[in-house]
Formats: sequence, C-alpha cells, structure tokens
Amino acid sequence: MTSVSVVILAYGAEEWLGAAVSSALAATNAEVVVVDNGCTSDSVRSLPSNDRLRIVTPSENLGFAGGVDIGVASSTGDVICMLNSDAELEPGALESLVAALEDGADLVGAVILLADSPELVNSAGNPIHVLGLVWAGHLDEPRASLDPDEQPTTLSGACLAMRRATWDDLGGFDTEFFAYHEDVDLCWRARQRGLTLRLVHAAGVRHHYEFSRNSRKMYLMERNRLLFVLTTYEASTLALLALPLVAFDLALLAVAWRQGWAREKVRGWGWVLRHLAYVRSRRRRVAAARVVGDDVLGDLLTTTFDARQLPLPAAGRPLEALLQGWWRLGRRIIGRRAVSA
Repeated sequence: MTSVSVVILAYGAEEWLGAAVSSALAATNAEVVVVDNGCTSDSVRSLPSNDRLRIVTPSENLGFAGGVDIGVASSTGDVICMLNSDAELEPGALESLVAALEDGADLVGAVILLADSPELVNSAGNPIHVLGLVWAGHLDEPRASLDPDEQPTTLSGACLAMRRATWDDLGGFDTEFFAYHEDVDLCWRARQRGLTLRLVHAAGVRHHYEFSRNSRKMYLMERNRLLFVLTTYEASTLALLALPLVAFDLALLAVAWRQGWAREKVRGWGWVLRHLAYVRSRRRRVAAARVVGDDVLGDLLTTTFDARQLPLPAAGRPLEALLQGWWRLGRRIIGRRAVSA
C-alpha cells in the first residue's frame, strides 16, 4: 500500500487548522506533518494527540515554500501532498489523488472548491499569462460544469500531490520565493522536464477562501512573477516579450501608485537587481534540466486576462489585442528560425 504524507503549514490565527488536519487524518494510514511557521493562537497546541500526526517547529517563519520543504523533509510517505491550513479534503479525495499517480500522472491536484458554496470552484488549476501573471482558474464556476478532459497549465498548491521521488528530482520549492508563485514555478519546471500534470476531478477540497491584498503580499507576488519569468523562460521568449514586459511593468507601477503599493513594486525591481547573480545561476540550473522548450510549452500560455479577476480599463483592451498579435507573430518567427537552424 502506498504511504502518504500530508504537509500543512500553520501561520497566524489558523481558525481552520483543526478541520484541515482532521480531514487528512481521516484518510487511511495518512501521515500528517504540521509545520508551525508562527501560529499566533492555540490552534497547533490544541490539535488532538495522534500517532500519525507530527508537529515540526522551525526557528523562524520560512514562508510557504520553505515551510513545505521542511515539512516534506520531516515526512516519510512515498507520496507527499501539500494541503492549505484553511482547506478540508472531501472524503476519498486523497485516495483519488494517489490513484491518479498510480495511473501514471506525475503531479496531481484536487479541484479546489469554495467552502461556503462547495458547488462552486475556487480553482480548477491555474492559467499562466505570457507576462507571468497567474489567477485562479474557473473561479466561481459550477463544479458540475467543468470539462473532465480539460487539463490546466498549473495546479494549485492548496492541494498538490506527487511521488517523493518526483519532488526530490524537482528539488522541491525554491525557498527564495518564500510565498506566492512557488507552486506555479514547480509545475512549470515539471512541464519543462516532460512530466504530466493532472487535475483529478474526483478529488475535492473545500477552501475557506478570502482574497486579501496587503503591501507585503503585493511585493512578493510581483517580485516572484519577475523571478519566475526571468529564470524559466528561454532567451528567445524573453527577447520576444522584453518590450511588453517593460511596458506592462511601467503601467503596473502607475496602478500600484494609485492603489498605494508603488513602494513595494519598486522594491521588487530592487530585489531582482541586487540578486542578478542568483537569477543567472538559477537560469542555468533550470535550463540544464529542461527537455521541453518554449516552442512547445508556449502553447500553454495565455494572452488573455481574466476580466473578472484582472479587469482591464477600456484603454487596456487595444493593448491586449496588440500583445496577442505580437505573441503570435513573434512565436511564428522564432519557430521558423528554430527549424532553419
């Protein structure tokens, strides 16, 4: 029987931690590792004693990326599954994920549902925009309307599972991300290695989702978007997107100024500039492991913003159309050069 370890991070008040842990322990023989990344309530201390429950307490907050990494290192299962502390596995969900792995998938994810309206989707996998932005796929759509044959570009880290050997081969999460975009980066690097990603429609997770915006979050999201793009896109893709990326970042700075987080946006640029040696080193490592190029993976990227989650002003719609044409033409030219070479 395949052994499974579920890794859950605890940070802040953690109102739903007990329910998350209980849902994982309900799965047959599942080991649960809770990483106390800075829980400010008694939620960790009040977890019931269980031979299959282990508490790991780092000396500092390692973020989502570092917390999951240390949680996996402290676990023993053949399969590891990360689960958000405010999410609950539906009965049979973990077993369905393991079955999908045994059926040949390399990375599998659950359908993330809105806990208050579990008939509606929180995320059924997440798309990647060519400029590196990511949002929740199929947000607020009925679960019953999902196409079981549609496979998303990336899987949500709210509930993501893989064999331990796959995790080790990918090197786990890059701790430099700290929080946000680390699941996107992991899934994209998996695709670059030719691994398969599968959304398991039979596996449901109820997520107590609440979108929040604060300066720290916006800084990390923007910094990590740039880190992802600069280190995982091939040189030809970066050359093609250089002008749109610069234009978008300047436009986003204006938006950040109006919304009050311009300083955080500039801090993100500053971090990249101060860590150029790391960016170059990471680019080399990612490139060395790549077996599938952007000529193939580029088809998975979208040039259309989700109007519900990333609404564009009226003036932005012609620019979106211009980007779409730029991307199509540029990829055609790059493709012809690759063939002639």
